[in-house]
Amino acid sequence: MIPRAVPAWVWWLAVLLLVAGGQQYRLVLAQRDAGAARADLADYRLLVAERDQHAAAQARTEEQRRQQVADREGENARQKLEAVAGRAATAESAADGLRGEIARLRAGRSATCGAIAAQQRQAETSAVVVLGGLLEEADRMAGSLAAALERSRVAGMACERVIDGIRPAAER
Repeated sequence: MIPRAVPAWVWWLAVLLLVAGGQQYRLVLAQRDAGAARADLADYRLLVAERDQHAAAQARTEEQRRQQVADREGENARQKLEAVAGRAATAESAADGLRGEIARLRAGRSATCGAIAAQQRQAETSAVVVLGGLLEEADRMAGSLAAALERSRVAGMACERVIDGIRPAAER
């Protein structure tokens, strides 16, 4: 038997089928890889969404904790400022009593000095009046400065406690 030669078009057809089969195989692999990539992407999106929800919940919790600290310290500071205002009012009342006593002593000093010479009495009276006025003014100033200082101290301490309270535990 004499082998017959295979026509060229058959060889071309065989090569074409071989290439088409290879391309089909590559297409199937690419589709499989694309499906796996879509599944991976979906998993990644789910993971990111869960992380976002967790981070948002943590941020809300931390914000609520900080707000509670600020509210608590604000209330404490308000109560302390009310106490300071009460003590200042009490001190002002006592200072008013002292000023009244100074005024009474001035008036009494003027009345009891009738027997002393006019110049001496006038000099003593003016000295008492000046010293009494200075004492009253110094007392008023000291009271207002003490109240302002106490308010500043209470506010500053409240601020420090708020800042300490809102810092994350790792920084404390």
